[in-house]
Order: sequence, then structure tokens, then C-alpha cells
Amino acid sequence: MRVAVASGKGGTGKTTVAVGVAISSALAGIPVEYLDCDVEEPNGHLLLRPRIESSRSVGILVPVLDEDLCTGCGKCAEVCEYQAIALLKAPLVFTELCHGCGGCVLACPTGALREEEHAIGVVETGWAGDVRFVQGRLNVGEELSPVLIRAVKKTAGHGSLTILDGPPGASCPAVAAVRDADLILLVAEPTPFGLSDLETAAAAFRGLGSHMALVINRSDSGTPELRRFCEDQGLEVLLEIPDDRRIAEAGSRGEVPVETLPELRDGLEQLRRRLHDFVEETHAHAPDQAVATRAGAGP
Repeated sequence: MRVAVASGKGGTGKTTVAVGVAISSALAGIPVEYLDCDVEEPNGHLLLRPRIESSRSVGILVPVLDEDLCTGCGKCAEVCEYQAIALLKAPLVFTELCHGCGGCVLACPTGALREEEHAIGVVETGWAGDVRFVQGRLNVGEELSPVLIRAVKKTAGHGSLTILDGPPGASCPAVAAVRDADLILLVAEPTPFGLSDLETAAAAFRGLGSHMALVINRSDSGTPELRRFCEDQGLEVLLEIPDDRRIAEAGSRGEVPVETLPELRDGLEQLRRRLHDFVEETHAHAPDQAVATRAGAGP
């Protein structure tokens, strides 16, 4: 079972929920892996404190020019959809804009362009107790976080439960993280801003074919509009976490709240069980959709 934890904005408690579910699962004896797909600013390691055992570089192939073979025809610049090549006296390649599609190399009539790998980040793996830990770290200045996110997700498959901790928002990186999950677990706060961001995220992810559910954080504050939105959209609320100062204090000390607050541990254990039941029920009611989702294009 692959559960992607997402949010329409940062600071909603997404990583606290993702880490909590992973630890609760491990305590229940379930093989679990936690994948931090927020590669621009991973912070799951601050709570899990994993022992990193391996690290590998991830890159894309970018064009390199041989000026002796270049005639300045400009076909490489014409074919580039990302404006990564500008034609001056000779083509000028902007590596940070290149998506590694290889179109310019194929279009060059003289073979003046060749491809070399350009590193964009690293994937690190290890263990945090009984939780298998994976995270991506995007190099400073790089733009192609979806490429690194897909590399992180390719390491999955070592647990019966995979928790994908996605980046906040609903842009390309967030979509890359939640795509092909059995369930997208949204985390939101019952405030006007929280509702607005939840609406954006739900609309963006709905077309991916995955089932969605919600965790409401700081549930005893804010306004009731968010719950009305859930009712109107058929978005089931699987857990409500109250606004508890002790949770913030535990996080500020680098502690996992689920390990220090027994009542939160009980709530997350109930959430873990409900996640399993929710996925089983929704797939049983829509088997064709579940099969189509799994058979679709890979992340």
C-alpha cells in the first residue's frame, strides 16, 4: 500500500503525520518505508534521525558542444522547447534550463552535440529504527525536482506500507510525488487559507485517479467551512488532531510527537488502521479504476 501525504501549503503538519504513521506502523510490526519526496527542503530526517547507509548521485543528460563541428545552423535552438539553447555565433547551452530530452542532439546535422551527465541531487537511504528511510536532496540552484522525486520513488518496494511525504502545494513536484499512490492523504487546517489551499490541492490531484482522504490538524480552531467542503466533495476525514502546544514543543526539540504523546500515538494507530480499511474498501468498490491507476503512466 502506497500512501502519499500531501498538503496545499507548507506548515500544516504534513511531515508530522507522515512520520507518525510510519512509526506507528513499525511499532505494530508492519514493514514500512518512509520516502521524503520534498527534495527541495527535506525535513523528515530531523524527526526520524536515520542512520544513512548509502548515497547515490542523480543526474540528467545535457548537451555539450564541440565548436569544431558546429556550423551555427541553429537547428538545436529551434527544436528546444525549454529555451535552454540560444544561438549567438555558436549555440550557448543553459544547463539549468535543460530537461535532458536529447532533442537537440538528434536534430544536430553535424554531430556537434554530445550528451554528458549533469548531477542535480542525491538519493540517500538508511534506517530509522525499523523504518526504512529514503530521502532526496536537490542541489542548490537546480530546478528539476520532479526528476529527483521519481528517483526517490523508484527505491520503493521494501515494505508492505510505503509513506510518500510529498512537497507542499499542487505544482509539478507535488503531482510527481503523489502520482500512482493508492491513497492521497491531504493534511489541512480549518482556516480560510487552509480551505483555499485544500481546494486547490484537491482539484489538482483529483484527476490522477487516486483516492483521497483528509487529516484535519489543529481541528479545534478555525472555522467550520472546511468540514462543509469535505461533505460537499465526499472527502472523508480520517483523523482530527487538536491544537496542542505539546506537539509544537516536541517538534521544536526535534522529538517525534507520536513517541511523546500517548493520545496522539493512539490517534495515529487508529489512522493507520483506517488507511488500510479505506484503501481496501475503495478498491473493492472500484476495481477497474484501481487497475487502471496502477497500469497508467509511471511517475
